Amino acid sequence: MTNGNLRIAVQLQPQHAEYSQIRDAVLRAEDLGVDVLFTWDHFFPLYGDPDGKHFECWTVLGAWAEQTERVEIGALVTCNSYRNPELLADMARTVDHISGGRLILGIGAGWFEKDYEQFGYEFGTAGSRIAQLAEDMPRIKARLAVGNPAPVREIPVMIGGGGEKKTLRIVAEHADIWHSFGDVETLTRKSGILDEHGAEVGRDTAKLVERSVGVDGDPAATGEKLVAAGATLLTVGTSGPDYDLSTLKKWLAWRDAR
Repeated sequence: MTNGNLRIAVQLQPQHAEYSQIRDAVLRAEDLGVDVLFTWDHFFPLYGDPDGKHFECWTVLGAWAEQTERVEIGALVTCNSYRNPELLADMARTVDHISGGRLILGIGAGWFEKDYEQFGYEFGTAGSRIAQLAEDMPRIKARLAVGNPAPVREIPVMIGGGGEKKTLRIVAEHADIWHSFGDVETLTRKSGILDEHGAEVGRDTAKLVERSVGVDGDPAATGEKLVAAGATLLTVGTSGPDYDLSTLKKWLAWRDAR
């Protein structure tokens, strides 16, 4: 839910690194004052050596839950196709407890065909994967509602994707946070479409759904435009093995100077 505060996140992409380097990056990012730490949910690197080093999303999140003290953690975003929805909900509940109530449940329909092929999942079509996400979201929420012990807090759901007819409808129905892939113009246009879906399903998405977007470069160039477009969760991405946080530092300084 929108809290009115600008938050800066970092996605520590779990590729091309030893786990000790990821652990070190987590410590450095939390010490710098980042608000949210994200990983991603893939089984192979998305760029660089396609067969390079890589680590699994939810195992990493369990470790981060123990390692960190203050930051929220989550996947940007987990692939709905890779786990039974009830299992995913129970994993989320468990990581939420390990972290003391700091999990964001980021989820999307999935897209990276190599993951599907190599791990034996049916790739289907974009339409079938989005339809599965729509079917699974109520199952995830139902399982979270009956877990014992219950989640520490009502776990925020972040849905990533920009499909205007189907995905944004799912966002309107189920999300607390919407992650938009694209520039400020894309964010502005699709944010309006999201609110149209919200009106249709009876949710005031302008107030109830926080806007999230990836950022890079100099915040002086794009930061205020994104905020004016409604974005309050801004995520810098960085990859192994070095996990260069220099861009993150710029965005954190910009946040603190506002």
